[in-house]
Order: sequence, then structure tokens, then C-alpha cells
Amino acid sequence: MVVIRLARGGSKKRPFYNIVVANSRQRRDGRFIERVGFYNPVASGAAEKLRVEQDRVSYWIGVGAQLSPTVARLVGEAKTAAVAAAA
Repeated sequence: MVVIRLARGGSKKRPFYNIVVANSRQRRDGRFIERVGFYNPVASGAAEKLRVEQDRVSYWIGVGAQLSPTVARLVGEAKTAAVAAAA
């Protein structure tokens, strides 16, 4: 099964997460199919906190990929931010 989930990066006490499309049997930070965004929970100032490529996420959902609960929440936040920016 293909899942869209977070892969942790960064250093100790400074997490950084890539939003990746991966086979569910692969390790959390292991091999992935495609990177579709990132999430930086400790971003400050002008640093970008969240970026999601909505078109690629919708493509992968269309071909049967499942979202992890955290990624589903982040994708929802990104959609509302995009709507607010357009208004």
C-alpha cells in the first residue's frame, strides 16, 4: 500500500519533516517514491513553516494512496491557508 506520511530530518531538538509518498513497508526515513512537501514545526520569523504540492497530493490520492492522520491535518491547513491567501 502507498501512504503519504512524514519522514523526519533535521538535528537533535530541531526537527524537520519531509512529506513523502512511500510504500508502507519501507522504514519511516527510508526509501520513498516522491517528496510532495515539507513541514518545519520550529520555523520562526520569515521562515516558511509548511509547503504542500496540492496537485501531486491529489494525484496520489486519486491512484489510491492513503494519508497518515498528521499529513491529513497538514494538508487541510495548507488548503485553508491557500484559500485565505487568495481572498
